Amino acid sequence: MSRLAGGFAVIALAGCAVGPDYHRPALPVDNRYTPAPLPPRTAETGGVAGAAQSFRPGQDIPAQWWALFHCPALNMLVSRAIDHSPSLESAHQALLAAQEGVAAQKGALWPNVSGFFNPTRNKISQGMSVQGFNSYLYNLHTLQLNISYMPDVWGSIRRQIEASDAQRALARYQLDAAYLSLTSNLVNAAIQYAAIQGQIEATEGVIASARAILDINEKQKRFGDMGERDVTPQRVLLAQAEQSLPPLRQQLAAQHDLIDALTGDGSDVPTPDFRLADFHLPTELPVSLPLQLIDQRPDIRAAEETLHAASAQIGVAIANRLPDLDLVATPGLAANRFSQFATPGYGTWTLAAMITQPLFDGFTLLHRERAAQNTYKMAIEDYRNTIVLAVQNVSDALHAIGNDADTLVAAAKAEDEARKNLDFARIGNHYGDESTLLLLMAQQAEMQTRLTLAQAQSGRLSDTVGLFQALGGGWWNRKTADPRPVRDHVP
Repeated sequence: MSRLAGGFAVIALAGCAVGPDYHRPALPVDNRYTPAPLPPRTAETGGVAGAAQSFRPGQDIPAQWWALFHCPALNMLVSRAIDHSPSLESAHQALLAAQEGVAAQKGALWPNVSGFFNPTRNKISQGMSVQGFNSYLYNLHTLQLNISYMPDVWGSIRRQIEASDAQRALARYQLDAAYLSLTSNLVNAAIQYAAIQGQIEATEGVIASARAILDINEKQKRFGDMGERDVTPQRVLLAQAEQSLPPLRQQLAAQHDLIDALTGDGSDVPTPDFRLADFHLPTELPVSLPLQLIDQRPDIRAAEETLHAASAQIGVAIANRLPDLDLVATPGLAANRFSQFATPGYGTWTLAAMITQPLFDGFTLLHRERAAQNTYKMAIEDYRNTIVLAVQNVSDALHAIGNDADTLVAAAKAEDEARKNLDFARIGNHYGDESTLLLLMAQQAEMQTRLTLAQAQSGRLSDTVGLFQALGGGWWNRKTADPRPVRDHVP
């Protein structure tokens, strides 16, 4: 038996893992996002989200990047969502299942041992002569171990473990991606909620202004200074402004429902009533290099683990076409009475070995190997495409930050000029120096610039969220106290 066990060990150690060893493919990116260098800082203006932002190449991203907006209500909302999100918990359970899958796969490297005990009561025919029995009735107790071991000669089991381990890493990065998606979507939802609130407040201000002008016009009509034809356009403008308010309120309600859904706790805790002024625009923005991005983006890491698993499956497919060796040992005892189990001479054993080689299967195994190779090539292209799209994502975010800063400057200037123009039109119309038509045009322009300003302010905040999300969200900086498993550190 000791020689047999030694033989098992030699066979296992001498085995080689067929198929390709995984190596990260060549990276299809340069170490820059834009052809021209980034500007030192963006444009700036006064008011909400009007501060200048500067880029800091190589600066790290904090794990709780949303805290850079300095909004306590937002911080509490995100923490609540992390604790109660069903999507995050689902991804966490998927990771735990994948970890158990790896552990289960490793069990195939060990011998399979099972035992059975079979007591029987037997009667034989009187016409049969059984030596050693004084009766045609007898008992037989069989105690046996079944030991089987399939040496991993070609590395099929090790490749399966490699594939399972890659699937476990894939589940880990999918959890990180779910974490990043949840936090980014929630912060964006809060910003959009505040933006809609700003548009509602702007519309209510326009309605109040239009109603005040209409009241003045009605008084002038009663005194004979205006006719019905002069007052009607103001009524139309007021009705149009009032008509635009219910859709905005509907958007606000939908955004509120979205925040509740992302939070996922179903509790009666009220959603904060966000305003754009509650958010402070981060002024220093980290910019990781594209080569760092490959280690920071969860989707890129997940695509690479998918590629790794596909590489290992090629080895499995190749090994399936090669001979298999199965070793079996069945030591046991067979006795008529329990007391005989302790007596020498009642032992039994069987040693066997079997080599299996597929001879003809309709080329099934060959086509499976080719399919595994094609899957691997597909995974390479998916991995490269994921990198290209990630770099594009960061590039788009950087361009949006610069362009939307210019948009906000223009929108703030337009809103300021429109407000001044409306003041002049009111005064002129009151003293008869300006026509009612010019006043209406001034009101419409002022209303539009207010709405545009709120959208431009929320756009700058959302652009910053988009950059943090595009750069990976700083998941590698989370502390071990985080309820999720510890992640690999990004070098």
